Parts: sequence; C-alpha cells; structure tokens
Amino acid sequence: MIKWRGIRWSIHPLFVLIMVASAVTGYFAELITLFIIVLVHEMGHVLVARSLGWTVKEVKLLPFGGVAEVEEAGGASAKEDAIVAIAGPLQNVWMAAAAWGCGAFGIWDAEWAQYVMMANVIIGSFNLLPIHPLDGGKLMQSLLSYFLHYYQALLWTARISLTLSGAMTLSALLPVLLHGEGVQLNLFIIGVFLIASNWTYMRHVPFLFYRFLVQRERLARRLTELGREASPLIVQGGQSVLSVARRFNRERYHLVYVLEPAAKELRVLAEEAIVAGCLSGENPGRAVSELLR
Repeated sequence: MIKWRGIRWSIHPLFVLIMVASAVTGYFAELITLFIIVLVHEMGHVLVARSLGWTVKEVKLLPFGGVAEVEEAGGASAKEDAIVAIAGPLQNVWMAAAAWGCGAFGIWDAEWAQYVMMANVIIGSFNLLPIHPLDGGKLMQSLLSYFLHYYQALLWTARISLTLSGAMTLSALLPVLLHGEGVQLNLFIIGVFLIASNWTYMRHVPFLFYRFLVQRERLARRLTELGREASPLIVQGGQSVLSVARRFNRERYHLVYVLEPAAKELRVLAEEAIVAGCLSGENPGRAVSELLR
C-alpha cells in the first residue's frame, strides 16, 4: 500500500493473483499494460470525484477497475454518483481510440495496437455491467434512486447484482457442463469474487442505510439550496421511526405528515426529526408519534 496525494492506493489480492499468473506464463508486457489501463481507469474516477469536492480516502485496484472509498458515500446526489461512475469507462474510450490511432499511423505494431485497444474495450464494457461494485452497478443504483426509496434502491442493487454475478459464474461453467471442455477460469474467479462481494453488500445494507442517514443533512441542505420542493410523506403515528426513514428518497427533501386517530389536526415533522430519531441512540423501532411529544 502506498499513499499519494492524500489517497491510500493498494492492489487487491485478486489482482496480485492474476499478476503472478501472468508473470509465470511470460505475459509480462501484457501485465504491465493491464496495470496501466486499470490505473488510468481509476484515476478518471478520482479526478472527477475531486473536481466535485469529494474526499477520496482509498483506492483498491482490481483486474477490471477498482473500488474507491470516499467520505461522501451516501451523501452525494445520484447525478454526482453517476458522473463519477462513468468517468472510469470514459478513460477506456480515449485509450482505445489512441491505441487504434497508434496502430493506424504505424506508431505501434498493428498487432500490439489491436491488443491494447481490445483490452480497453473489454475492461470498459465489463465495467458497465449492472453489477455492484462495477461502474455499471453504481449507475444502476443511481438510476434506481430516482424511482425507489433509497433503502429499496440499495436492496434491489444487491439483489440484481447477486443474480447477475451468479449468472456470470454459471456461464463460466457452461463449457464443462455442456461440452465437457475446460472451465473459463478468469470469468469463474471474477464471478465468484462478485458473488462474495455482493453477498457482503447485501448483509451491509442496514449499515449503508445508516451511513446515508448520517450524510442526509448534507444532501438535504443541497436539495433546499437548489430550490427543490418538499415531498410529503403521509404516515400513521404507530409506524416506527426507522420504517419512515426507509421511505426517504435520495433526490427529495421530505416533510412527514403524521396521522393519529385521536388527534384533531395533522401533525408535521421535518425529515431532520426522523433522522435524529434514528441516530439518537434511542430505539429506532419506537412509534413516530413519540417524536411529537
């Protein structure tokens, strides 16, 4: 692990495994090329994230891209998340175009230029698959955030990612199952890695949601600065504070209208009261009507 420009950079063990395999089989030039492509891909994410004012704490390089840890996780808008996510594959676009140009104008050997171009096409395209933590998975979650409550967006991102990761792993085994041929080992390893990652992601959804609530004040302040109208949530007084918070939409600021049978008028809570009710250390399963007392 090294630290550069305030960011911790490390290589995931899966990448190390592939690097060792490449070195043993004599594909050293291809290994260095893959490393550079992945590094430039990830630098695209980092530069765009920093241009948006994000604080990038750590980047872990994988064979197909990387995973960045940022302080703003859960507190940025879906639009910003999408912009940062697409920045990586866009690096592969210009690198593929540059490799093609180098081959077309005789700067590089045509075969080598073709290899570098295709490596960028494969890495860029693979990253756009709608599977967390690939860039396509992040784009999918950003899109879901416009139509679903944020908690639901997290859950459906995990479910879809797990399903597609399983399908990828199964497809790597199809040559064995159908024709008795060898397994597609690289695809199988990556598929298993993605299944494990998304199984962990699924289990961490409650934690990720609480991180969203911690960051919610920052995003809510930005929404009000943009002049977004408050979105009403109508709830029963007996509903739990946490269940109300789980109805928050990432792209909206909420006013919570509480219905109580005995009350003569509708009571209103700002969403900050719900967030504080979840983070105060008291039981988040208590009735939301208790926040009105």
